[in-house]
Amino acid sequence: MTVMLRTSGLAKSFTLHLRGGLRMPVLSGVDLEVRAGECVVLSGPSGAGKSTLLRSLYGNYRADGGAILVRHRGAMIDIATAEPRAILAVRHETLGYVSQFLRVVPRVAALDVVAEVLLARGVDAAAAAGRARALLLDLAIPARLHAIPPATFSGGEQQRVNLARGFIAARPILLLDEPTASLDADNRQVVIRMIRDAKDRGAAIVAICHDTDVRDAIADRLFVMTPYRDAA
Repeated sequence: MTVMLRTSGLAKSFTLHLRGGLRMPVLSGVDLEVRAGECVVLSGPSGAGKSTLLRSLYGNYRADGGAILVRHRGAMIDIATAEPRAILAVRHETLGYVSQFLRVVPRVAALDVVAEVLLARGVDAAAAAGRARALLLDLAIPARLHAIPPATFSGGEQQRVNLARGFIAARPILLLDEPTASLDADNRQVVIRMIRDAKDRGAAIVAICHDTDVRDAIADRLFVMTPYRDAA
């Protein structure tokens, strides 16, 4: 299987300006490899750096050291050193991120929030809306809500809109931060199916998942992380 994402010696720390510029290391020497069709679930206690690693992989956090290699257009791009424009191109075509929380422009209908991802790729408006509608229905967002801005939705409904937005473009690499945290049992099963379908088409997935039943259903292997102070 093709390596889609690899980190080598990845390091990240934060500067606590309210503590006199104290530097707090969170990641050090992280070596991770994820292949096409594989789901790797980050495992470890709170404070081990799982969310920091996921955000670093997406380029939201700039690495202090090491490499974050992402396969994009057939070549490996180092997210740790790439220019912002290159990172945006990788996100647009290759690297998807589904957070626990939906952040969208206010007063935009849920259907448009999801379809916009395909429209940005040049997909026909009718086809994009049809795909968005089907995904929202699959995730139990009824048609009567499709024209309503998701800011008015419940937490679980917002997370399902976020999942639809994250999965609609079928990106080769997906980063999932607690994708089922706010969902009921039926919707958790839908998301498990979506993740398995993504793996079947060759997507490489890195996930944080504290629900052990979901984790066991999607993980090909665990990547165990230890809090920095314990690893030292």
